[in-house]
Amino acid sequence: MRKVLLIFGTRPEAIKMAPLVKEFKKYPKKFETKICVTAQHREMLDQVLSLFDIKPDFDLDLMKKGQDLYDITSRVLLGLRGVLEAENPDVILVHGDTTTSTAASMAAFYQKIKVGHIEAGLRTRNIYSPWPEEMNRQITGRIATYHFSPTKLSKKNLLDESINEDQIIVTGNTVIDALHLVLDQIRKNTNIQNDVFSSLVNVGISESKLESWISSERKLVLITGHRRENFGQGFENICLGIKKLAEKYPEVDFLYPMHLNPNVRKPISEVFLENELNNVVFVEPLEYLPFVYLMSKSYLVLTDSGGIQEEAPGIGKPVLVMRNTTERPEGLEAGTVKLVGTDKDLIINEVSSLIDSKELYLKMSEASNPYGDGFASKRIVEYFMNTL
Repeated sequence: MRKVLLIFGTRPEAIKMAPLVKEFKKYPKKFETKICVTAQHREMLDQVLSLFDIKPDFDLDLMKKGQDLYDITSRVLLGLRGVLEAENPDVILVHGDTTTSTAASMAAFYQKIKVGHIEAGLRTRNIYSPWPEEMNRQITGRIATYHFSPTKLSKKNLLDESINEDQIIVTGNTVIDALHLVLDQIRKNTNIQNDVFSSLVNVGISESKLESWISSERKLVLITGHRRENFGQGFENICLGIKKLAEKYPEVDFLYPMHLNPNVRKPISEVFLENELNNVVFVEPLEYLPFVYLMSKSYLVLTDSGGIQEEAPGIGKPVLVMRNTTERPEGLEAGTVKLVGTDKDLIINEVSSLIDSKELYLKMSEASNPYGDGFASKRIVEYFMNTL
């Protein structure tokens, strides 16, 4: 039996690793599957663990108020030293581009433990965009033995960096696996539907608003933002753009679940002050299940997130990306996403175009999603059945 240790610490990582945890757990005679969380995001991570019924074997619980990248990196390294010494897994699996992933890979390297990198090969080639994610994923890529790439383009990026082709496996993205799991739960279980509705009312969304989105009586623009490179003027521009759009389209609703980071919330409070716009709704961060539900009811998504560029097209929602570069150019090529940066006028113009032009909207919403079919986790586990 081979021992596999999955390590993650943020909500996005947990969402994308959850279906992989579930897949490994199907084969207890082949794999001893252990989970370690760093809790780089504490509250938001716990929401996902609860949703997917995942109980970590190790919890570093490293989140501290005011922590920075120095703190996170050093705490992950030191926290994992004892875990890796005690467990000595055959392989650790990390995801994507977080500080947790990179520090965990370094910790495994120091003990000569092999690393498998899920969502490998994404690149912008600009180490400060996104920051620090681009350098995180490049460092992890240099350490990893196994590279599970979501697309052929991400495989090519690794080949261009002289990674051996035998070590690269194109699987699709596990975030699509997670999306399908959650939407399937919602569709099949009316109790879950009722719970989601109640949870959205509890965070401050009126029943009448929800019902109008569910019935498509009103269009919903769903907004998320958290990238460090957008802190300051970037987020101020985003907020100014949203305000102008809300004034221009009173018949359209704009919902913004606010990230907990003060650098995200400060410009919101400064631009909107006492928000008198009935069609702009600010709420606390949403758990994954209600967020996916709202995404399925939205008209379009305005975001600086990475994963949403993959998820939203999977359910036919156009995505406008508030970044100047993306490590997911497949979506640009397929036509499922567009880059708008933090240029206020560009944000206004592109959102307006999708609201005003049915032809443009259909072109984006009906484009084929290049990021997978929902079986990425199965492919990864099958690979290790034949390799470890």
